[in-house]
Amino acid sequence: MKLYGIPLSGHAHRAHLFLKLLNLPHEYVQVNLAAGEHQQQPFLSMNPFGEIPVLQDGDVTLADSNAILVYLAAKYDDSGRWLPREPVAAAKVQRWLSVAAGKIAYGPAAARLVTVFNAPRDHETAKTIAAHLFDVMEQELQGRHWLAGEHATIADIAGYSYIAHAPEGGVSLKPYPNIRAWLDNVRALPGFVGMPATQAGLAPEAV
Repeated sequence: MKLYGIPLSGHAHRAHLFLKLLNLPHEYVQVNLAAGEHQQQPFLSMNPFGEIPVLQDGDVTLADSNAILVYLAAKYDDSGRWLPREPVAAAKVQRWLSVAAGKIAYGPAAARLVTVFNAPRDHETAKTIAAHLFDVMEQELQGRHWLAGEHATIADIAGYSYIAHAPEGGVSLKPYPNIRAWLDNVRALPGFVGMPATQAGLAPEAV
């Protein structure tokens, strides 16, 4: 199994973290984004959108971090805990995968793109989206350990990376004790591996 990405990508970290949590042997192949490797062949044959991460598992090639989480959970987690099969539980997980692809991507992830990678994004708008998202999450995590149920699911894995590193994008986590506790719960999972921190934004205050 091979995972193509870069260490500072939260999308790639989602996939890498879940591979570690499932204890699945794999090779991490770093893609040279600065040289435009992701916009050239053979990478484009794996993902025509030219985006990381990409997972190769035998004759299966998958792009998109959330799709990779779904695939790994469905194929390698026989317990069904990471991706529940019961309809309501499955829908709750899907809700947070949609949040990861929407509000997290346009909020804390986009804010971090500006400060870490100097990306041409509207930093203030991204921070506003992140703050609203965190306000909602703080309430939803009241009295709960996990986003979508009584145990960890891929909803938590999809949400963790960019939220944990939100201070790097200039978005403080100090006002959100429930979110910080949830992040600690994810870090306590057996096999957890973190994403490298940067010195951008409010990184020194990151939890």
